[in-house]
Amino acid sequence: MSALSLARGRPRRKAGAPPIEYSLLLTATLCLLAFGVVMVFSASSTTALLGSSGDSAYYLKRTLLFGAGGLLLMRVLSLRGARLIRPLTPVIVLVAFVLLFAVLAPGIGVVVNGARRWIGAGMFQVQPSEVAKLALVLYGAHLLASRPRMVTGRVGELMPYLGVVGFACLLIFLEPDLGTAIVCCVTTGAMLLAAGVRLRTLALLGAGIAVVALLAIAIEPYRMQRLTGFLHPSGDPSAAGYQAVQAKIALGSGGFFGVGLGASLQKAFYLPEAHTDMIAAVIGEELGLFGISMLVGLYGLFGYAGFRTAQRARDRYGKLLAAGLTSMVLVQAMINLFAVLGLAPLTGVPLPFVSYGNSSLLVMLAAVGLLLNVARGGRAAAASPARETASSRLRVVEGGRSPRAEPTRRRTIARSGTKGRNSRGGHGGTRRAGARRRRRASG
Repeated sequence: MSALSLARGRPRRKAGAPPIEYSLLLTATLCLLAFGVVMVFSASSTTALLGSSGDSAYYLKRTLLFGAGGLLLMRVLSLRGARLIRPLTPVIVLVAFVLLFAVLAPGIGVVVNGARRWIGAGMFQVQPSEVAKLALVLYGAHLLASRPRMVTGRVGELMPYLGVVGFACLLIFLEPDLGTAIVCCVTTGAMLLAAGVRLRTLALLGAGIAVVALLAIAIEPYRMQRLTGFLHPSGDPSAAGYQAVQAKIALGSGGFFGVGLGASLQKAFYLPEAHTDMIAAVIGEELGLFGISMLVGLYGLFGYAGFRTAQRARDRYGKLLAAGLTSMVLVQAMINLFAVLGLAPLTGVPLPFVSYGNSSLLVMLAAVGLLLNVARGGRAAAASPARETASSRLRVVEGGRSPRAEPTRRRTIARSGTKGRNSRGGHGGTRRAGARRRRRASG
């Protein structure tokens, strides 16, 4: 009765009400988006007013416009995103590669600060590398869910996935955009870890990527300058270490509660790209340690809800998709914050939902829409029912068992259960025989 009373007294979620993970994801995203709108206006108002537009709200208007479009896209994908997107994954990957090739073609890609990363004109410019990030996560979730045995073998069995990721990263690297290529590689590693790939295999892949990254830094002078500026920012504070030094000055000037919203001095005259890559430094100066802590807390809330969504997803594809999208957001946020805080070299990666960037904002909100769909129990039709089942387990999001160990565990449980029943039957038979002998003796 007490257990029944406890069960009856336990609060239940209303029928049709979204789960707690859905609410946490939506809350964290909307708070980060609102935070970003305010800080983009604060960080860009002075430079925009003094620039060619002469409008202090120039970047604010563009952020609001693309933010509204991104929220509409997020809403659509939150309803039936997984079921709609999975059949379109090959098309999305193909479009991403076409854009990556196009941006490198002379006369098509738009060159800004020596990098050819955009396609289009005016306010309608697309950054293909942002589309490629999302496409690689979709492709990885689709492929690893369709072929769960890929993760139990050697590195060669992962080549259908690793080959596509490596080719995309090569094209992104040629723009050049090493920061986004690193985000793609680390996100891929997180998805493989969630899928159950051995740590030894991941360590081998990580070592290979590290060697390639070091070679990429060594052959390009400006990357070497960024690395030396990170290692010794005070060695050349007017050149290689300039941005890192100015970011530290902004963070140090903020103290605990900051100098006040809109009162930053660094954003107007000293800190380059204050409204994009270095917006966290402006937050630290204007809102202090309190503002940075709020920012980190919101990303922590997003990560908790995203990985809980992956753990509670209804099928293998949903688990991998949620784990990959959550990792993509968190990896990019960590790389940006580490660079601003002086814990990593500068890479030019924007802060998700907060930095100014139209393509980044649309892609991130689309990713959140897919996450919300998985959180509400959405699932995609299996690409091959013979190879993908609902019982396929993932090592990280379901407690540490690899797919290879699962059949062995089941056979062990079956054998132990049979043995237990036989042994109980044997003891029962002995007791019954003893009782019959006692009755004959008494008679």
